[in-house]
Amino acid sequence: MFTPHAVAHHCTFIPPYLLKRLATTDDEAIRSGVRSTLATDAELRARRVSAGRQPAARPGEAGAAQETRVIHSADNTETLPGRRVRADGDPVSGDLPVDEAFDSSGQVLSLFADQFGRDSVDGRGGTLSVTVHYGDRYDNAFWDGSQLVFGDGDGEIFDRFTKPMDVMAHEFTHGVTQYTAGLAYQGQSGALNESVSDVFASMAKQYASGETAADADWLIGEGLLLPSVNAKALRSMIEPGTAYDDPRLGRDPQVGSMDDYVQTEEDNGGVHINSGIPNRAFALAAIAIGGFSWEQTGKIWYETLTAGDVGADTDFAGFARATVSAAGRLFPEDVTVAQKVRVAWSQVKVLASTDLTPTPTDVSEPGPAAQTDRASAAEASSRGSKIAVRRTGGFAGVPRMAELDLDSSPHGSEVRQLLLDTDLRQLVGKASPARDRFVYTVEFGSVHLKVPEHELTPELHRVVQIVLGEGDLPSS
Repeated sequence: MFTPHAVAHHCTFIPPYLLKRLATTDDEAIRSGVRSTLATDAELRARRVSAGRQPAARPGEAGAAQETRVIHSADNTETLPGRRVRADGDPVSGDLPVDEAFDSSGQVLSLFADQFGRDSVDGRGGTLSVTVHYGDRYDNAFWDGSQLVFGDGDGEIFDRFTKPMDVMAHEFTHGVTQYTAGLAYQGQSGALNESVSDVFASMAKQYASGETAADADWLIGEGLLLPSVNAKALRSMIEPGTAYDDPRLGRDPQVGSMDDYVQTEEDNGGVHINSGIPNRAFALAAIAIGGFSWEQTGKIWYETLTAGDVGADTDFAGFARATVSAAGRLFPEDVTVAQKVRVAWSQVKVLASTDLTPTPTDVSEPGPAAQTDRASAAEASSRGSKIAVRRTGGFAGVPRMAELDLDSSPHGSEVRQLLLDTDLRQLVGKASPARDRFVYTVEFGSVHLKVPEHELTPELHRVVQIVLGEGDLPSS
């Protein structure tokens, strides 16, 4: 069962494997956009919010009509929530991302209210707060525990994140999961967290267009990647691993069966790669059951998320069994519904492969050589001639990596001083995974640290900004 105060609530849209490819491109315009996103994400200090807090302040005096949503603009700064631009009853603003966010959030709110009886993201009618124009060419969107935030994209690889309505639905559903099952963002439970967001994102897209499960394309993030990129979308639920194949991005690495399950320490245990397995199970079940995906299959998944049978550490097999059970409860008059759900999970080898469940990797553990005091940092920075930084995570999963020679770089002395000023003791063990957010690995001398973006100190933020912005990019 969900424990409200045990969950970190920070979720972004881009996964790690894409940034890894983009970091090696020869196109300076693309690299510049990635550097800009890096600087913005590193500076972002996600607010620790308990799950019981309302997702946004409820404006107006007591007794006033409750607004369903308010759209703000950060005006390309990092200030949240930013300038209020549009809310219920306001005319079209003329600002395309503002109006896209207003329309898509309304579609998502309608899906959850009309089909699942859920009143807003928290289930209690809290006003949904949305911010657009976040950061400078920011290549991401995220749910931070209390509101939704969208960047404008870099204009080279990524278009604006408000353009595909399913990005809004994906991040909104991270909030719903926060308030319900609270799936931990690590390993199989983290992949389920990502998958649930994709499931309801696809449903929202189908709901808006009136498509049946059989007619749907099952693509996530269609239109987010610019036409110059060889891509259909960011992910395909029905055919994981086929969404894109581009020289700059590489080939879509998602998997669709437990036979191909990826064991990795990156991306919080491969949450964006392995989410293809439960994604495909839902798509197969919805097509087999027939009709509109939200009519039966969607209700089964929503019941599974909210009934209390799924908790923070639920794995694929546990979630699969819970969906079969939910199908039996919701549709007792038609036993074929539960049977079709079970068959779908068997097709992706989950119910037939429960003994193969991997043990999640705990990213909160520092490397064996990690140093935990300033004296060690001083000793390591004085001996080490190079510092390496790697960024993973994010909605699109594009890792970014770079290395800086402290002896030859004009920033070498500044970086060394920043390392001397960093209290490493407060960083060790703080790599708590956060949904769709970035994690930084920093190595210099004998020091090996893994720190989530919302735990970066000002000194370490400047270090990663310098290294990833100015350092040489090793081939991957």
